Amino acid sequence: MKRVVITGLGVVSPAGNDIKSFWTNIVAGRSNAAKITRFDASGFKTHFAAEIKDFTMLDHLDRNEIKRNDLYTQYALVAAKEAIEDSGFELDKMSPFDVGVIMGSAQGGFETFEKQVRDYAANGFQPHFNPFFIPKTLVNMASGLISIKYGYMGINFSAVSACASANTAIMDALNYIRWGKAKIIITGGADAPISEASIGGYNALKALSNRNDSPETASRPFDVDRDGFLMGEGAGVLVFEEYEHAVARGAKIYAEVAGAAMTSDAYHITATHPEGKGAIQGMKYALHDAGLNADQVDYVNAHATSTPVGDLSESKAISAVFGGNDNLAVSATKSMTGHLLGAAGAIESIIAIKAITDGIIPPTINTETIDPEVPSNLHIVIKEAINKKVDVALSNTFGFGGHNGIALFKKV
Repeated sequence: MKRVVITGLGVVSPAGNDIKSFWTNIVAGRSNAAKITRFDASGFKTHFAAEIKDFTMLDHLDRNEIKRNDLYTQYALVAAKEAIEDSGFELDKMSPFDVGVIMGSAQGGFETFEKQVRDYAANGFQPHFNPFFIPKTLVNMASGLISIKYGYMGINFSAVSACASANTAIMDALNYIRWGKAKIIITGGADAPISEASIGGYNALKALSNRNDSPETASRPFDVDRDGFLMGEGAGVLVFEEYEHAVARGAKIYAEVAGAAMTSDAYHITATHPEGKGAIQGMKYALHDAGLNADQVDYVNAHATSTPVGDLSESKAISAVFGGNDNLAVSATKSMTGHLLGAAGAIESIIAIKAITDGIIPPTINTETIDPEVPSNLHIVIKEAINKKVDVALSNTFGFGGHNGIALFKKV
């Protein structure tokens, strides 16, 4: 099978709106949680989120693109532009059918749907719907719009597996290039879930932190006092390319996509398996797919959302797979970015890749006292980043419905 490498990266996130600022803030361990400004959240149980800041969409997209697309698609288009420009490939030097797009999203145009239904009710239930209502809500529209904007005519679809969506898309992109079905695939994930219905719904599930008196410290993965996750928003996009194609055109190569895997917990609609059975097997499958042993992995970017059940089950799973690896470092960067749902795996894969290129493990912030039930043999990097040689890095993502998505990257 063909080898696959990463030649472009792009991001729009609470931690930064381009790769340089994003990575600087992640390494510095900066919290991005604050009171919600998009709507009045005072009547909700949770008053805060990790919103994108210092960002003007008109600096990146024209008025028609903004008008016709949901916010999640807009984020995807902006992140894709950075990744494509970073990669530097030229479409006129290859067949457009050799370039595909596979993007993930958990909620798609959720905000558009919410606003349209509210307007429908406010107008006396008269059926005066926006002509862009349906296209704006579709989960596949991010991948579709990227292909339309740039003329990519190859494989094109969206992956939907809740918070594992981006890693699902990444696995599909890896395999399609491996099988010789594409030379380049634009992949990643996007979500815009900071809306009234979304925050209200996650509050009803008791999934979000209610630490309204100190939002900047609310996300505290593995901490004994964790009480739920911090909602985030944005997009992460990666350019996957066949290795020989990248070398032939003299492309900058960040890392190689070593392997990926998916499993299901088959356990509960929202909770992960308490012993991490699906996660354990997923990480083992990813290692097998990559032809690597557990002792070769240097860094795990944990899914760790700061929920009581999820963090514990994942820590047990990581310990079960890597318990004998004394070189392994683990960190949970959602403590800084919040949880970007279907985009989480994309920005966390970017973090894993940057850990390889720069030799830095970013920290888990806000964690003061590690839960005594977390296996003691895990080296969780807390408070400050550490310098460390990283040859292999793994990214975990787990989604409602029991979806487990794992991606592995290695130095070329």
